Amino acid sequence: MKKLLDTVLLLALPASGKSEVRKYMAQLSPKSCAEDFHMGPTVQLDDFPYVHVMRRIDDELEKRSAPRQFFQSGDKPFKNPKDWGTLIALLNEDYADLLQKKTHDPSSAALHMLKRIDAASLAVGAPARLSSFDSATLNAITDSLEKECRELLVEKNQNTQVDLQGKTIVIEFARGGKHGSSLPLEAPFGYLYSLGQLSPEILAKARILYIWVTPEESRRKNHERTDPNDPGSILHHGVPIEVMMNEYGCDDMEWLESHSTVPGTVAINAKGKQYQLPIARFDNRVDKTSFIRKDRKDWAPAEVAAIHDGLRSALEKLASFG
Repeated sequence: MKKLLDTVLLLALPASGKSEVRKYMAQLSPKSCAEDFHMGPTVQLDDFPYVHVMRRIDDELEKRSAPRQFFQSGDKPFKNPKDWGTLIALLNEDYADLLQKKTHDPSSAALHMLKRIDAASLAVGAPARLSSFDSATLNAITDSLEKECRELLVEKNQNTQVDLQGKTIVIEFARGGKHGSSLPLEAPFGYLYSLGQLSPEILAKARILYIWVTPEESRRKNHERTDPNDPGSILHHGVPIEVMMNEYGCDDMEWLESHSTVPGTVAINAKGKQYQLPIARFDNRVDKTSFIRKDRKDWAPAEVAAIHDGLRSALEKLASFG
């Protein structure tokens, strides 16, 4: 049996094809995934749901003429860029709960989520937000978000009950910096910072599958996929153009790879230790993934072959590292 990858960091600019890659793999047989991609059945972690919840909190605050806490406005970047680290701290907690098979059953899923966000914020030097809400505002927010947060919590609890033997954990996020920025990107922007915030347990096992597109292609595909009626969707959410230009106008992955002392890796310093994370690119600069959005019966054989062969080559490279 081929070696299975334990933990894969699925990284790219927004709309680069990460979600489509996940969807494509999900419809393959376990045998095909193992033999062609060195992937077991996947357990998925993603920071997008937390971004969506943060925006929902701000929307509810704005309705009540209260100050927004996370974003400058509904279509602008983070108020405090340290919240890029807040998202990583939340993923670290999700990963730890997976390994420990830990579930949560609070009376209010929304309040539980807000407390988690506060704790994650404090862990990376960002402020706690709960303390700024009066009781009436807090109750209104938690009432409005309860259904969504409960659904997310149910999904998280289901994840933690999965037997991880023979599985591959996939952790997905996007990072970048302002268009025209010099490299390396200044913390807390970019992958250098966010990868360095990952827990040692993740970094010890992680390998990077990078979906490679240009920032221009990322913006084009982001506009193409956006469905304003489905803002919480993994496949159809859109990133506002000001965010695309100021937080995803470039990224630092090529710089990181080219400056690593070990070819084919990215060097990350975290908690006094250096990790060499193996990296492989799936080249999506010429679009190989958007067809996944169509009904499966409409997938052309040549389209399927292009994504399958590209992923197989990249994942074979990842699996070849010791």
